[in-house]
Amino acid sequence: PPNRVGSCAHCHVTVQEKKISQVSSKHECFMKRSSDFYTRTRTHLTLTFSVAPMGPLLLCLLILVSVYGQACSKSFSIDYNKNCFRKDGQCFRYISGSIHYFRIPADYWRDRLLKMYMTGLNAVQVYIPWNFHEPLPGLYDFNGDRDLSRFLDLTDELGLLVIIRPGPYICAEWDMGGLPAWLLNNKDIALRTSDPDYLNAVDSWFSVLLPKLRSRLYSNGGNIISVQVENEYGSFMACDYSYLRHLLHLFRLYLGDEVVLFTTDGNTERELQCGSLQDLYTTVDFGPGDNATKAFKLLRKYQPKGPLVNSEYYTGWLDYWGEKHSTTSKELVSQGLKNILEMGASVNMYMFEGGTNFGYWNGADFKKIYKPITTSYDYDAPLSEAGDPTEKLNAIRNVISQFQPVPQGPVPPPTQKIDYGFVSLNKVGSLLDYLDVFSPEFPTETRYPITFEDLKQYFGFVLYRTQLTRDVPITTPLSSVSNGVHDRAYISVDGLFNGVLERDRVSKILVAGKAGDWLDVLVENMGRINFGSCVNDLKGLVSNLTLGVDILTDWLVYPLNLEGPISEGWPQMGNNFIFSNTEANTGPSFYSGTFQITTQGDTFLSLPQWTKGQVWINGFNVGRYWPARGPQITLYVPGNILRLGENTVTLLELEQAPELSMVRFIDRPVLG
Repeated sequence: PPNRVGSCAHCHVTVQEKKISQVSSKHECFMKRSSDFYTRTRTHLTLTFSVAPMGPLLLCLLILVSVYGQACSKSFSIDYNKNCFRKDGQCFRYISGSIHYFRIPADYWRDRLLKMYMTGLNAVQVYIPWNFHEPLPGLYDFNGDRDLSRFLDLTDELGLLVIIRPGPYICAEWDMGGLPAWLLNNKDIALRTSDPDYLNAVDSWFSVLLPKLRSRLYSNGGNIISVQVENEYGSFMACDYSYLRHLLHLFRLYLGDEVVLFTTDGNTERELQCGSLQDLYTTVDFGPGDNATKAFKLLRKYQPKGPLVNSEYYTGWLDYWGEKHSTTSKELVSQGLKNILEMGASVNMYMFEGGTNFGYWNGADFKKIYKPITTSYDYDAPLSEAGDPTEKLNAIRNVISQFQPVPQGPVPPPTQKIDYGFVSLNKVGSLLDYLDVFSPEFPTETRYPITFEDLKQYFGFVLYRTQLTRDVPITTPLSSVSNGVHDRAYISVDGLFNGVLERDRVSKILVAGKAGDWLDVLVENMGRINFGSCVNDLKGLVSNLTLGVDILTDWLVYPLNLEGPISEGWPQMGNNFIFSNTEANTGPSFYSGTFQITTQGDTFLSLPQWTKGQVWINGFNVGRYWPARGPQITLYVPGNILRLGENTVTLLELEQAPELSMVRFIDRPVLG
């Protein structure tokens, strides 16, 4: 009819707007299969006939009933006799790829998903990071780049099924594996166990998240075919089956009994033993360098019947600062994928697009030493960090076409990348000169150092300041005896930069000064550990510093809010700002400049002569740079954060700026 239309909030079936109030008043979603389907349909018909003529509307209502009937027949289940998934009664195999909406600007979600669909994927696998959506207890954010509903709507519009992984722990090389750092306000909490304090927090989060997913389940008319419980739990030390049973109860409570729930673990005996649970379907993960036959044989020990599933087939790998850029050849990845598909297995490729750890969101590993992960999460995936198809994608598409039809037509081409050239930056001044801007409240006074978590400052930087109580005329070791700097500390005495203490790498430096001089220790959180047994990763000075043999005491501690002022335009706001003309280019200092553009597009910020720091463009925190250590040299700058006309670049250089304080925007990445 010519009237505007609306849709049922539960099943999205369209009805005339002028009838919505009457229909909605008793409308019950027909997506749930039940024996009284006809009774509820008859009630719906009666309500509608009371407000409209019977002629044309009768045909519309018969169509609606038909739609409801088709929706009610939707099902996704496991056939343990035929060893397959059944989708709407037919044996089904999914070929999926992982995409992290939280690492990609929302403006680009459709582009990335379309490229995945055109490659031949019939599903996507999606993590949901708890800390991204509940930054503080009880404060939930599902807006903008956090709009999970919008992302899932796009998957549905493009005809992609969804395998959802809500955690609560997700790993994903994401800060603290997706667990919110505010959990560490309780220093005794036992994460990923049946600790009541932890379970209470999980219960509260899932009471908000899981109801958002229920109407999107395949059997309810949506496109979510399966839901993962926890994540690679067999890799964790606890092996707490009570915890897994508690999660199973929560998922069944909020999502019902029909949805397929599963676990994912590495292909070792211990991981599968501790990560699997009765009533949860067991899947495995392995990469192209592993023996698929051997991995699936081990899986059959814990999951004797049902479809074979590799939930994380690795198309590449992550990068750590200071190590070589990881790559995996397209030949190895495509041949491994072919081997899996020839065995009749379902597979998810991790990652299909990696994206970017914007801001402070990167995680870290602990493998004998602390190893922070780079800003780029390119992963050498089939779609690059900037969403461009690679030769690896073409090889994968060719393999998929041998097992199922792929959409006609080419995969959309790479988006335009622009070389905007050089931009000159002016020195604004030392960070220490702007404590009134970034920490306007009185500092916390404490006898001994306290952590970021004590201050409820979970990311970024905290300044620890104390005065020398005696003259130190001869250079003397300033030490973190028990490796208590988490993660890097930039040391200044009387405003002069002295050097860096670094977790697991540099435990002492030499300093000198006079009684009464300020000793400033600026501590950077480089990302919380996301994997293994060390996820209770406190930040800041987690133990005392010593000067010679003396323990330093009587600290002033400043939590620094850099995001607020910079996102609001500092330091460029107003025309009366005077840039610093000091010659010193060492120590934590701000630099800023502007540039003009007439065409908007993606670009890459090159900082080869800078040392280490953080970058904001138009107030958006692009992430960490560290070309002095590498392998990453450029930062991906999505075009949606730029604007026609004037744009602003602000750097916090933490160690040493080049003599010519310039940066350059180029049209290609340099990742190794």
